[in-house]
Amino acid sequence: MKEKGHGEQPCYRRILLKLSGEALKGERAYGIDPDVCIRIASEIKDIRGLGVEVAVVVGGGNIFRGVSAAAKGMDRTTADYVGMLATVMNGMALQEALEKTGVPTRVHSAIEIKQLAEPFILRRAVKQLQNGMVVIFVGGTGNPFFSTDTAAVLRAVEVSADVVLKATRVDGVYSADPEVDAQAQRFDELTYLDVMEKRLKVMDSTAIALSMDNKIPIVVFNLTASGNLRKVILGEKVGTIIRG
Repeated sequence: MKEKGHGEQPCYRRILLKLSGEALKGERAYGIDPDVCIRIASEIKDIRGLGVEVAVVVGGGNIFRGVSAAAKGMDRTTADYVGMLATVMNGMALQEALEKTGVPTRVHSAIEIKQLAEPFILRRAVKQLQNGMVVIFVGGTGNPFFSTDTAAVLRAVEVSADVVLKATRVDGVYSADPEVDAQAQRFDELTYLDVMEKRLKVMDSTAIALSMDNKIPIVVFNLTASGNLRKVILGEKVGTIIRG
């Protein structure tokens, strides 16, 4: 059984961690960095020690990005399905890393690939979370034209997660890309409407609208800074929170 840290009370009982594919490639131009997977797995193991149930949705942009391929002439539906398959590869790599750190993990795929992952079954996934397993959701929503951000919010709603934690390379939401614009303003807190009205590139509008309709807060934080995931779980002011 999981044991909580002495005197440390998590703010969330069950979380949905959204990992971009880029988070798994580290400093590489593309692909998967096993050392980065192990580091992320260690941080997930750490918060499990606080008694938090962890679900994960992983993207596939480090391997293939459907929207970019569609823009270059590939059929959008085909491109999106190829992107979904890329998320399966990332999910398997993260599962391997988690199990190497001693964390029992299950992968649920929205696209049926029985040899590699369980088909997504909501009741089974919730039971696995309750039993202390980390559940990784891959294959997006199983449908083209929906981003993995939308898939993350959808799964969060389905498993009754308390929050969506969107892991990025920057320390929150900015008015512009801080890696390009040195004058970009960082926000500590935003409403869902702020994000849509300001056209902030946090998540696509479908994901934000779904979060708003179901009153699920989103915390955008920098995963590359060691210990940030734990800080978010313990309620420290890390990153940007988006809520009603």
